Amino acid sequence: MDKQTIGAFILIGVILVVWLYINAPEQQPQTPQTNDSTLVEKSIDSVKDEFKKPAETLAGKKTERKIQTPDAFSTEQKEEKIITIETDLVKLELTSKGGKIKKYYLKNYGTWYYNDFEEVDFYNTHVQLINQFNGGDFDLLFVTQEGDLVNTSELNFESNVDNYYYRVEGEDSLTITYSFSPQEGKYLKKSFVFFGNNYESKVNIEMENMQDVVSGFRYDVVWASGINFVEENSVDEATYSTASAFTGGEQVVIDATTIGETEEKDFNGQIDWLGLKNKYFCVILSPEDPNFDGGASLEGRMAEIPGLGTRKYYNVSLKVPFKNRNYQKDQFDLYIGPVEYDILKSYNKNYESIFDFGSFFGLKFITRPISEYFLLPLFKFLHKFIPNYGFVIIVFSIIIKLLLSPLTKQSYKSMGKMQKLQPKIAEIKEKFKGDQQKIQKETMSLYSTYGVNPAGGCLPMLLQMPILFALFSFFRVAIEIRHEPFILWMTNLSAPDYIATLPFSIPLFGIDKITGLAPLLGITMFFQQKMTMKDPSQKALVYMMPIMFTLMFMGFSSGLNLYYFMFNLLSIGQQYYINHKSGTDELVPVKGKKKTGFMQRMMASAEKQAQAQKQGQKKKRKF
Repeated sequence: MDKQTIGAFILIGVILVVWLYINAPEQQPQTPQTNDSTLVEKSIDSVKDEFKKPAETLAGKKTERKIQTPDAFSTEQKEEKIITIETDLVKLELTSKGGKIKKYYLKNYGTWYYNDFEEVDFYNTHVQLINQFNGGDFDLLFVTQEGDLVNTSELNFESNVDNYYYRVEGEDSLTITYSFSPQEGKYLKKSFVFFGNNYESKVNIEMENMQDVVSGFRYDVVWASGINFVEENSVDEATYSTASAFTGGEQVVIDATTIGETEEKDFNGQIDWLGLKNKYFCVILSPEDPNFDGGASLEGRMAEIPGLGTRKYYNVSLKVPFKNRNYQKDQFDLYIGPVEYDILKSYNKNYESIFDFGSFFGLKFITRPISEYFLLPLFKFLHKFIPNYGFVIIVFSIIIKLLLSPLTKQSYKSMGKMQKLQPKIAEIKEKFKGDQQKIQKETMSLYSTYGVNPAGGCLPMLLQMPILFALFSFFRVAIEIRHEPFILWMTNLSAPDYIATLPFSIPLFGIDKITGLAPLLGITMFFQQKMTMKDPSQKALVYMMPIMFTLMFMGFSSGLNLYYFMFNLLSIGQQYYINHKSGTDELVPVKGKKKTGFMQRMMASAEKQAQAQKQGQKKKRKF
């Protein structure tokens, strides 16, 4: 979780608690933690420079053995042969160098930087997920009998086809096989099976008569160059970039969060799949054998790239048992595509676990079910009838507000009673000045007399917080709103709706651009505070909190800000209605037997304990 998100969560918690505990003016708001989410202006040349340095492979680092090139595995320069394959969903290129995927374009997802090109065509307007400047990935690593470590990345493979372009549609499939022969009669083969309507392809690794070439009991299938950065705000994209393994029925995630430090995890035994993801896209490698029992390695690091911002790089390696036979065939599924929940779930392999729904202070089991089984289905259901996602968010906010209205209504009514009790509480404080224990006892008695629960305004709002946190995370990662326009200046619901650039940068926050929705959100929050806080000692909060939230949300997506803006508008209407309706209600004592609440019981217990201590002290004085 990035500092900006943590700061927003802290402020949300503070505003809810402080807002509702209006009788506790001594409580102070927390200072937010911010992260510079300023968009990085990138040129195509600078992106190319980023990938010129080859990635260090996991296996090479783990064994601390320099990768050699035995004569049998010659990497002499030969003409690179490219095969282009187009399906209903993707357009990709295979290369003879390494026998692997070189480029992988998603036909349904566009780029943000197409205006940088003089000529707009398919290749510069669609997301490309492979590190094209470093030759792609899906390489094999193994140790030879002579002790040399071989990486197939630079080997010259031969393909079984002659054409340079193939089209695959619907249920049709296409198989391309690459083979490399280190010696006569010995073959290393990689076969790719692509389907017309599927983001997942199949990859088969075959080894023929390689038992006296490969040493040891394993070889590694490595994806060492991560996944391409494709969003305009690379700092925000890096926040959601992780590597993970699904093993033992759960997902294990590594997240490189410190520049210069490497995060690593190593697994032995059964592995269901390995995954690499950025904010909206992922690569998942899965053994077809459900009883695969080899192991895996994950490695990640964070780096600050001059002119590009913060980046994260991950390597994943699948340890495949080598059975030392004349012929061995291992089969894998390779998913390269969007982090779209329904698509991932359709494979029935727990791929959907890679979807990051966020967490409630680290507790994913609280927020994930809310988003997975309620928020996301509702959001997609509304889109079936409302084509514009901006209006979907508006209707979505209305529905959420209606569902939460019983809790907020109880909070507002309790807050109203607390406000009416303030003069009486002030009298008690003045009457028993200096005797804090007596003040607390009399105050609790006052609450009991008028049937007021001092926590009645806070608890209902606290119950809403997991839902609000789930919503906060959901709108930041939902691929459905990526590049989706709304109206007027809001052309991309997944990005901030900037309307002006400042000639300076706001200190501490690093903000130099102004959005349209964040100030509107701050204004609605101001009116909410104004309607709620009546204690003069809390007047500063009425102005401070809206300003802090405005600055905090300035770098968030317009979809998220649109939701909270609408939610605040609805809350103002609800609060006005409740205040207006109950404005003439008299504060009268509760008839019948008074209930002893938890706070009253605690105070009574504390008073008994204090009396016992006084009696004990008197006895000591006598002796």
